[in-house]
Amino acid sequence: MGSLSCSIIVSAGDAAPRSPRCPTEPRGGSQHIGPGCRSGFLAWCCPTVRGESPGTHHRAGWVAHRVADAWIYPPRNLLDMDTFSKSDPVVVLFVQGSGSSEWKEFGRTEVIDNTLNPDFVRKFVLDYYFEEKQNLRFDVYNVDSKSCSILKQDFLGQAFVALGEVIGSQRGRLERPLTGVPGKRCGTILLLAEELSNCRDIVTMQLCANKLDKKDFFGKSDPFLVFYRSNEDGTFTICHKTEVVKNTLNPVWQPFTIPVRALCNGDYDRTVKIDVYDWDRDGSHDFIGEFATSYRELSRAQSQFTVYEVLNPRKKCKKKKYVNSGTVTLLSFSVESEFTFVDYIRGGTQLNFTVAIDFTASNGMPSQPTSLHYASPYQLSAYALALKAVGEIIQDYDSDKLFPAYGFGAKLPPDGKISHQFPLNNNVDNPSCAGIEGVLESYLQSLRTVQLYGPTNFAPVINQVAGTAAQVTDGSQYHVLLIITDGVISDMLQTKEAIVTASALPMSIIIVGVGPAEFEAMEELDGDEVRLSSRGRYAERDIVQFVPFRDYVDDSGNQVLSMARLAKDVLAEIPEQLLSYMKTRDIKPRQADPQ
Repeated sequence: MGSLSCSIIVSAGDAAPRSPRCPTEPRGGSQHIGPGCRSGFLAWCCPTVRGESPGTHHRAGWVAHRVADAWIYPPRNLLDMDTFSKSDPVVVLFVQGSGSSEWKEFGRTEVIDNTLNPDFVRKFVLDYYFEEKQNLRFDVYNVDSKSCSILKQDFLGQAFVALGEVIGSQRGRLERPLTGVPGKRCGTILLLAEELSNCRDIVTMQLCANKLDKKDFFGKSDPFLVFYRSNEDGTFTICHKTEVVKNTLNPVWQPFTIPVRALCNGDYDRTVKIDVYDWDRDGSHDFIGEFATSYRELSRAQSQFTVYEVLNPRKKCKKKKYVNSGTVTLLSFSVESEFTFVDYIRGGTQLNFTVAIDFTASNGMPSQPTSLHYASPYQLSAYALALKAVGEIIQDYDSDKLFPAYGFGAKLPPDGKISHQFPLNNNVDNPSCAGIEGVLESYLQSLRTVQLYGPTNFAPVINQVAGTAAQVTDGSQYHVLLIITDGVISDMLQTKEAIVTASALPMSIIIVGVGPAEFEAMEELDGDEVRLSSRGRYAERDIVQFVPFRDYVDDSGNQVLSMARLAKDVLAEIPEQLLSYMKTRDIKPRQADPQ
């Protein structure tokens, strides 16, 4: 999906904001970074003060963004480590790389003097990836030394959290206790994540022309427009072409849409150059003329028509009586915001996660090491790895952490009836398990009680989740079904029909193939190349993502890295699939409760 820029703003409570300083900085001194301190501190922490009007900030490697008036209230009721005054706290953020156990310092807040309830000004700006587990650690210290080393300061406590937990929490706010000092209550930290606005507006405009120059010998002209965005170095980059209108000097082009960032990179006064051409079949299009404008000038057409003279510099130089090569009129101009995945999550959309696991006999006897269901005392099975990889990320966006979990393709006790949709917890009325660990526990228990059999039918469980998704279609609920399987689908026609029907509902399907089998049929369900169809009906959206687990297994046997790779790929399409559903239904994100 590409990264979404999110800010964790550290701020809060009772104390008025004070002048920021580095841990090595004299009290009351100016901002600087002493020898050995991380330069990333200032590069990534963006100062803002309560009551200050939001401004545009520029950071290396980042697009311009506007800072919102939102706050996080970090440590409250901290430990008091100073004898004759209160603590002088600072918060240090550490991040953990995907599939790694190593923590790296990302940045620090300023130091606030003499308070147990600090009100920090600086925020941390992070790239956010839905498909990755982004672990964060907030360490709080009392700065009692001029040393650059944070290890020489007094430790006050720490909190661990995943970025997805903060974004998926109610109103994007998450409170955590500080721990790490034995026998002491260390206080709490309250975190707020909010997305940086980076010019997400979409423009729709329509233009027409009048009395353009005649360029064709046997006819009139076949005009079209080419839009160029100006660059910082004075060059121009093409950003849009209209369609060709044949044989006319007075064309009316169809309305078109373009992101504002593509048109002017968010700079409303940046030059936009528009060339007018006469189309030729051999590609040697004839230049009619040009004109220049800006986003700000174009936007005035929301209240009035704007007419531009089309000028040809060569003709202007050669002909004294030259006026213009026609005119172009901006007939309409409208702007809409393009909503993001985070907008919907912040507005309260819940991701509901359902699991379906293949219990067919082709997996092998679970008690045998050759079985795909075999779990040794030292490592998880491929099924368990896939379940944990996907589930541990999605669970951050599900408030109740209750996940329906099913098996298919097994004979059930006591009568040996074949089922393609049995609850792993053996509770038909309530198939939900508490957390991913609850799903794993029920899965392992089912392996001990059911008989692996067949065939491999997907349609029943897809229809089950689709039925649930159909009950709430207002955008407040979105369902993700994870199917883990080892073989070829037995009910391909019924599965295609089920997926085509489900494509109109708020749901996505992830299929993970385990084992050495060939999975050609799964590629058809994926629909990346050819849109899936069934009995003359086409899927409204691409809602299926298939991957073979073997492609993500780390050669060194590192299961954490294998899970991180798998999750990154299979979850990458979920945000866009959710957005495609919301857009086709014209569902806008709800406004988050500001309280």
